[in-house]
Amino acid sequence: MRFLKGHGTENDFVILPDPDGMADVPATLVAKICDRRAGIGADGVLRVVRTKRSLEVADQASAAEWFMDYRNSDGSMAEMCGNGVRVFARYLLDTGAVSASEFEIATRGGVRRVRVEPNGDITVDMGKPVVSGESVATVGGQEYTGLAVDMGNPHLACAIGDPVAQLDLTHQPGFDTGVFPAGVNIELFNPVGTSRAVMRVFERGSGETRSCGTGAVATAVAAANLSGDTTGTWTIEVLGGTLTVILDEETSYLSGPAAIVASGELLLAE
Repeated sequence: MRFLKGHGTENDFVILPDPDGMADVPATLVAKICDRRAGIGADGVLRVVRTKRSLEVADQASAAEWFMDYRNSDGSMAEMCGNGVRVFARYLLDTGAVSASEFEIATRGGVRRVRVEPNGDITVDMGKPVVSGESVATVGGQEYTGLAVDMGNPHLACAIGDPVAQLDLTHQPGFDTGVFPAGVNIELFNPVGTSRAVMRVFERGSGETRSCGTGAVATAVAAANLSGDTTGTWTIEVLGGTLTVILDEETSYLSGPAAIVASGELLLAE
């Protein structure tokens, strides 16, 4: 099977072109592909399928030609991935699968509209964040209160007084399984000045990653909430670079770079 490798602010993905939806990509194979020592290495896998060829999202076929079948590095399926959508869009553009500067992509979290900016960055309409209250994450025995934000996938974004650079995120932070029965992506951030935050993230099914697009939006929502705001433009600094989040009354937007860096033949077997 042919593969490509891409990243968005160093949140990296293996891309598997499968336009007709014929490939069998079980969780065990995804985990092998994402293994950074025995496989190619990635935070997740993006399978490129025509929406009409996937029964899971066939109802989105009239709105979006292509479906982003996203899998976490442990092989589990995820509803949405903000950086993944931008890398997926970059693949479609680079291969000529789409030619328009604005188009839609089908995801398990719903259809997402993307736009190519004049500087080459890709902006995604991420939909309206849904805030459902507060919960607590535990890191290194320390509890941090955060905001539960649904971005099509679940997030807990916690503003903390400790420098995020000092946190040990080698292990899954604790969280309330009653609030998040299917697991949760946990963001820990330091507000820095006006409309800026420094963030680290532990992603459900992948561990700590260098960046998380949906997490950046959740962080912007939580940071804005601290000052009583629901709108505005936020700069979110992640380990792999910088993302821009725009919040308005109707939706949210995520903007940043995305690049394809390699291609080859996948020789791994299940």
